[in-house]
Amino acid sequence: MPAGCARYDAGMVPDDGLTPIRRAADGEPADAVGPAAPAAPAAARGTTNHIYANPEKWRIGREFLARYTGTEPEAFHKQIVLTNFHHYLERFEAIAGDARRTEGSAMTASHSDRLGVSIIDFSIGSPVAALIIEVLATADPKATLFLGICGGLHRSLEIGDFVLPTAAIRDEGSSKHFMPPQVPALPTFKIQKFVSQIVVERGLDYRTGVVHTTDYRFWEFDERFKAQLYEERALAIDMESATLFSVGFASKVPIGALLLVSDLPLREGGVKTRESARAVFRRFTDTHIEIGIEAMSQIDARGEHIRHYRW
Repeated sequence: MPAGCARYDAGMVPDDGLTPIRRAADGEPADAVGPAAPAAPAAARGTTNHIYANPEKWRIGREFLARYTGTEPEAFHKQIVLTNFHHYLERFEAIAGDARRTEGSAMTASHSDRLGVSIIDFSIGSPVAALIIEVLATADPKATLFLGICGGLHRSLEIGDFVLPTAAIRDEGSSKHFMPPQVPALPTFKIQKFVSQIVVERGLDYRTGVVHTTDYRFWEFDERFKAQLYEERALAIDMESATLFSVGFASKVPIGALLLVSDLPLREGGVKTRESARAVFRRFTDTHIEIGIEAMSQIDARGEHIRHYRW
């Protein structure tokens, strides 16, 4: 049962930080504490869409996670890697040596006891990113890392560079269902900090900045859209980061991202092709997944504690 929902059977409301709760006075037993007033109707409380505050959504979310990934929530490790590509899952299994693969109705997962890490190949795009990060809340992960690819927008970027996003522009249609439009999409800082440490320890470099997340595929020939990108001064562009950050924040799932620059779409001849995509996979993706595995397998022992605020 998610935190904050244990009192539902007693007719009480969760301590979500929004509903007024009467606190125990000095000397008053803790079990005497209750709501200051009768709970508002579900539609009026404003938090019932949050999976951790809705027992029925939590129950069905557990079923969704098991059905889509082939893995029950309890079988996931507390450190999870998310990817768009089957090759990453295969490399994970080769590195782990003890991985157990599960096939769901829409996604594939693999789990290594030796590494203490699970990986999910969830496919591509904002809607499915929102789905997986929300239902992952029922597995109670301590750290989640998205290993995605992006188009490099800044003139200094080259194919094969790593981008550690500090924020993402929410130019997609999924995150609006979870957070108001004025709320920025931010990764979990302590995950980003630890990933940066792993990259540096390997003698590699990375770039930080804002990533533009869009659900507009094949935008490369839209001059108006490209002009907007120049005005924003975004470092890179992808299709999932803002969604993962926003829905992860709304669902209390710690989430970071390390992106690999796979193409340079604002340059002449820079749009990704089948052959250029193959070249990127041959040269750079093994290092990408190795960094992700190392970060998630060590963050529990070496990383800083990640604290959840209560809303």
